[in-house]
Amino acid sequence: MAEDWGERSTAELMSRYQAKETGCGVPEAGWRICLAHEFKEKRKPFQAKDVSLANVVDHLGLGIRYLRWWYKKTQVERKAPFIDMFRAQPLRQIYGAPLGGIGGGTITRGWRGEFCRWQLNPGMYHYKTVTANQFTVCLRRQGQTLYQQVLSVDRPPTLQGWNWGYCGEYAFYHALYPRAWTVYHLPGQNVTLTCRQVSPVIPHDYRDSSLPVALFIWDVENNNDYALDVTVMFTVLNGSGHKDDKGGGHWNEPFHLEKEAESVSGVLLHHSVAVNPYTLCIAAREQPDREVSHQTAFSPKGTCGGLWSDLMADGRLDSPTGSSPPTAKGEKVAAALAASCPAPPRSRNTLEFCLAWDMPVITFGAGERRHHRRYTRYFGSEGDAAPSLAHYALTHYKQWEKAIEEWQAPVLQDGSLPPWYKSALFNELYFVADGGTVWTELQEDVDVSGGVRGQDGGLPAQPPVIREYGRFAYLEGQEYRMYNTYDVHFYASFALIMLWPKLALSVQYDIAGSVVQQDLTERLHLMSGRCAAVKAKNVVPHDIGDPDDEPWQRVNAYLIHDTAYWKDLNLKFVLQVYRDYHLTQDGEYLRDMWPICQAVMESELKFDLDGDGLIENSGFADQTYDGWTVTGPSAYCGGLWIASLCVMCKIASLVDQEPARRRYRDLLDRGGAAFDKLLWNGKYYNYDSSGRAFSNSIMSDQCAGQWFLRASGLGDGDYQAFPQEKIRTALRSVFDLNVMSFGGGRMGAVNGMRPEGVADRSSVQSDEVWIGVVYGLAATMIHEGMLAEGMRTAEGCYRTVWERLGMAFQTPEAYCEKSIYRSLAYMRPLSIWAMQLALERSRPSPGAATADASAP
Repeated sequence: MAEDWGERSTAELMSRYQAKETGCGVPEAGWRICLAHEFKEKRKPFQAKDVSLANVVDHLGLGIRYLRWWYKKTQVERKAPFIDMFRAQPLRQIYGAPLGGIGGGTITRGWRGEFCRWQLNPGMYHYKTVTANQFTVCLRRQGQTLYQQVLSVDRPPTLQGWNWGYCGEYAFYHALYPRAWTVYHLPGQNVTLTCRQVSPVIPHDYRDSSLPVALFIWDVENNNDYALDVTVMFTVLNGSGHKDDKGGGHWNEPFHLEKEAESVSGVLLHHSVAVNPYTLCIAAREQPDREVSHQTAFSPKGTCGGLWSDLMADGRLDSPTGSSPPTAKGEKVAAALAASCPAPPRSRNTLEFCLAWDMPVITFGAGERRHHRRYTRYFGSEGDAAPSLAHYALTHYKQWEKAIEEWQAPVLQDGSLPPWYKSALFNELYFVADGGTVWTELQEDVDVSGGVRGQDGGLPAQPPVIREYGRFAYLEGQEYRMYNTYDVHFYASFALIMLWPKLALSVQYDIAGSVVQQDLTERLHLMSGRCAAVKAKNVVPHDIGDPDDEPWQRVNAYLIHDTAYWKDLNLKFVLQVYRDYHLTQDGEYLRDMWPICQAVMESELKFDLDGDGLIENSGFADQTYDGWTVTGPSAYCGGLWIASLCVMCKIASLVDQEPARRRYRDLLDRGGAAFDKLLWNGKYYNYDSSGRAFSNSIMSDQCAGQWFLRASGLGDGDYQAFPQEKIRTALRSVFDLNVMSFGGGRMGAVNGMRPEGVADRSSVQSDEVWIGVVYGLAATMIHEGMLAEGMRTAEGCYRTVWERLGMAFQTPEAYCEKSIYRSLAYMRPLSIWAMQLALERSRPSPGAATADASAP
């Protein structure tokens, strides 16, 4: 039944495709959609009116306090709040695979071809479709133009001298990140174009993966009995559709670069703004049977018929020399680049374009520090690297594609894995690059240790992994703009530790350094309404700051709850420390982290109020649902505590700390017994132990502690923290109720379910599906031998997000059974890589994670 459902949902996206052409080199696996498709369901973002009356009453104080803070932030300080509850992004069902490597900014090209989402300034998004950014094809035969068409289904009110309105029923888009293909059949011309989009996102590559470049490789198939000359023209605006495009002072210039017997030509578009200036670059590779031409500057307003006629006259552009004058205030400027090739009868040829952008030095909103992006290590920081970036990309992309294909092949060639999973695994990875991601060099004067040296239980001032591989940060979500939000990184981190482990360790060192810091400055915390210190010592911060301030300088930007609220963060730190060691075998890292782990565990022990070895929540919530206060031990935070004790036993053994191992073993034995006694009800672990009306709700994520133990090679033998049969019984209860009794069993697992089989609606988030939590739950099921249940659980999320709701490349934090979603483009769904780890563990494969250093 599940397979029939999957086949129907996939076919629906392609139901309007009229051509029979399959394109050149398009893989079977991936997300595929006809350019004429329209999504039937239109959802709205979560808003205040969606809160029940009971929850409105419970959160009235929070609402008033937030409104005051929001007004001060937006109207007085004129800054963007890191969570804007009044201006949630509407759902635009248009996005495709983002362009660019990791940490250098991104530009998103929609599945219909629009350049429509921009993140050039670090962590700040601009949602604007730039009409002038297009590809156009010109077909000529024997010196006459037969066909000239903008490859866009739109009919915009500007540039009406161009031929718009390409029929979307003759094209489809196919994404398998970091590549995507658009196949255009040209009606009546017997010609098929395949545009392959390539970004350098390559596992275990810490150089080329940082480059702010993307390739567009055009395969031209001429199925006629006569020869054609084919030109593809690429037009680009100097800017991103932002208001500063009209600020004046922007200018373009052509360039030609020959190096190592390879030549590229193109146009540089210099965007001259006061903060974070940058250069866009469009370039094409020159070869003996190709011709590259350009138009340095044109105005993207009015009909723009001159450029169109220029191309139509002879299939090339005029190619003037010299730079364009700087734009006047209020004026926009664009550039065009055309590449031509012969297409003999019944044959194929290729044209190669590159889009690059060079914003080497960045400042965040506070403007206190200048940060050099990672790629400047290799291409310099003077702002003149765009030609070299383009040349390098055009001459190395084939090596990148070979590496990408070798990485993806074990999964794609595994016939036991369903097609939807292959698509989800690679396409959800988009967030590593497009999560407001910054990857910077470590400045020489920066001390990441928090000021506590190793002999005092701290860290090196500049750990070698950060010196060599830089600092890495990504947002909780494109709408929740906080960097390295740690409770969410707990889920998302599987993608980093499996694919870029050095970046995962870099993040851990940064977090560890902030643990020993304290900031006793008092501020108002919006949830409780009380003033408390910004940051307590030996507490893991919620995040490391937001892009409108100064990340890494001021941690714990989150104002909703104070640090006492986030007790699960310390536990998640300990669990990640050991998992990361287990997957890297980096003994130096483990030795450095041991004293930090001890410190945070000691800070947790103060919540063991009755001395039974199990921490209690004592009126504060762990990572559960906003508005659902937990008292006493809970399944989630209590389970993480038990798992952390198990991990501390293991680490103590590895670092030869026998007294500590015995102490943590005693706590584990006593705490495990108390956990079982207080929370196990015979079918699952109760939400909490308070005995209130909703205490026996079924939390989908109740086995998160066991999940991390399994991912770390623990969970049985001497390191069994939970009775295995109880874990499996609990997972079966979650599958039967949270999954199969919700949304017809086709929407994943709802966060909270009542024993009678109805969703728990006692809080504003308990009746949501959290996609990243579902992927983690599915991984847990796979670890416990419940492969079919795990795959069915995760499939519901993928089908809902990618095929039913049109949320491709903007997977949200959450959706409800009907009408509502929350927080588009969110970090947590990267946890699908935990499923891959579980699959590799259940049946080792060539793609399994490998050790890369020595044990302590």
